[in-house]
Amino acid sequence: MRRVLATAGHVDHGKSTLVQALTGRDPDRLREERERGLTIQLGYAWTTLPSGAEVAFVDVPGHQRFVGTMLSGLGPAPAVVFVVAADQGWQAQSSEHLAAVQALGITDGLLVLTRCDLADEPQRDQVRTEATRRLTEAGLDVPAVEVSAVRGDGMDALRVALDDLAGRLSEPDPGAPVRLWGDRSFSVSGAGTVVTGTLGAGTVRAGDRLTLLDHGRAREVSVRGLHSQDSAREEVGPVSRVAVNLRRVESDEVGRSLALLTPGAFELASVIDVALTEVAVTESAHLPRQMQGEGDHDRGVDRATLHVGSLDIAVHVRPLADGLARLSADVDLPWRVGDRAILRDAGSRRLWAVRVLDVDPLPLTRRGAAGRRGQALTAAGPSPEALAGVRLTSRAADHAGVLDRLGLEAPSSAVQHGDWWIDPDALQLWRDRLAKAVRARHASDALSAGLPLAEAARSLGLPTHLPTALGQALVPTLAAEVELTVTDGRVHDAAAAGLGPAEAGIAALEERLRGTPFVAADRGELADLGLGTAELAAAERLGRVMRLPDEVVLLPDAPARAMRVLAGLEQPFTLSQARQALGTTRRVAVPLLEHLDARGWTRRVDGTLREVAR
Repeated sequence: MRRVLATAGHVDHGKSTLVQALTGRDPDRLREERERGLTIQLGYAWTTLPSGAEVAFVDVPGHQRFVGTMLSGLGPAPAVVFVVAADQGWQAQSSEHLAAVQALGITDGLLVLTRCDLADEPQRDQVRTEATRRLTEAGLDVPAVEVSAVRGDGMDALRVALDDLAGRLSEPDPGAPVRLWGDRSFSVSGAGTVVTGTLGAGTVRAGDRLTLLDHGRAREVSVRGLHSQDSAREEVGPVSRVAVNLRRVESDEVGRSLALLTPGAFELASVIDVALTEVAVTESAHLPRQMQGEGDHDRGVDRATLHVGSLDIAVHVRPLADGLARLSADVDLPWRVGDRAILRDAGSRRLWAVRVLDVDPLPLTRRGAAGRRGQALTAAGPSPEALAGVRLTSRAADHAGVLDRLGLEAPSSAVQHGDWWIDPDALQLWRDRLAKAVRARHASDALSAGLPLAEAARSLGLPTHLPTALGQALVPTLAAEVELTVTDGRVHDAAAAGLGPAEAGIAALEERLRGTPFVAADRGELADLGLGTAELAAAERLGRVMRLPDEVVLLPDAPARAMRVLAGLEQPFTLSQARQALGTTRRVAVPLLEHLDARGWTRRVDGTLREVAR
């Protein structure tokens, strides 16, 4: 069993000394850190507990100037070792670190009172009582241990408490998608670029193909090798500190603002809608007016720093409602609904807990759109299904792959069409629009064959963010649902279709053909009846006539009537014999016999003879 814990607490309260006493390793890697006795960058060390569990520590800086670095180390850790010096008590950065712990939703860990050899018992009791109260109020109801890392007092009890903590932490999912936030990258001679981070879920294997997201730029990379706790590994599961050696990636091609991802498992976006909860760093901290959603939501804006995983990104903040905002960054980040992060105003030292409600939401372009969006998200609350419903209502349709990447399931009311989930109200609107457009076409042109599929798809009026192909794929289904028919690439209404002024001419032609079924009218006769190509095509769609090549027009029952005549001939027969038996001309007989051949009712014996197929 492996666990990763982060330290937290005021500067110079003994966090690094404690980690070194537990692990035998100095987490301060830089000469400047060792000379000044001040952690500047994240430090890492690990040990094996009495139970055999392996625990790695992310040692974070305590100084206020390095709060951003502290947050990058704390973010991926599932639990915290909160350090308070018994001889100094609760201090300013104690509050700031606790606010970060609370904002990230970390609810388990240990309270460790360090330097107990420098404080008497009443002082230790007072510090312990105050620290316990503050942690409990922040949702961190955890055991407390008193130690002196220098003298070794209480260290055995601390190891037992760490064992208990490791045992009660929930098991991470080794089969989950990988999202490894890189907190350090460097080059190793002969090996290439190495990225380190805390693997909170999923499994990384040598040879894996991963997506490297660096400052918003995504590309595929290959894992050359893995190290964890000073050992080469073929695979590393959660929760672990891991160093990932990337194949054919130069060290100057990556920075610290990166993540390694399972390809296609997360939605990459620069804009998110979030719930914001103030986390007081001091008793006087409060949300600034423009962050509370007061006044005109559409105009209240601000800038702040978003800390997610081990990254810190400048974002634009647009309030939507009380406790709701839209955050916009300059780069894409990998998100899922429900993700947690921290929003920080460095100037005021204020922190807000961030919970992601939607990813890549549609732009707010109309006046009042921000307020309406805030109302919808407020009504939905934290329920994932309700949030999926708000998203679907706003977008009209959502691709199943996007919902998977966001960790959402389609709401129960959604209608599936292929790979898309569609809002039922949007679907009804599109049905109505299609029916209206088709019937309007018939009303304006009685001979119309209906709307071509492309025009029918445009008539749906799908939002511009949806692909044209979706509208084209929906048309046949929507047409059937409103009793329309798709024939030869056109949508028409059989009930509304008619011949208008051509009705009289078609009726006269029908009357004539009933008496002489194989004597087709020529072009001049058809013109005298007022029948051109459009009129005859409309009559054919209505099943009133059939058209053969060379402008031959017969009744639909002509093939069946011809077969009765041809069956009475001596088999096989010639074209001339068929023409004479049918009482028609070569102009009619040739296309009619070819039509019968195509239907399999007659067949050629040789170049001049045919026979009725038995």
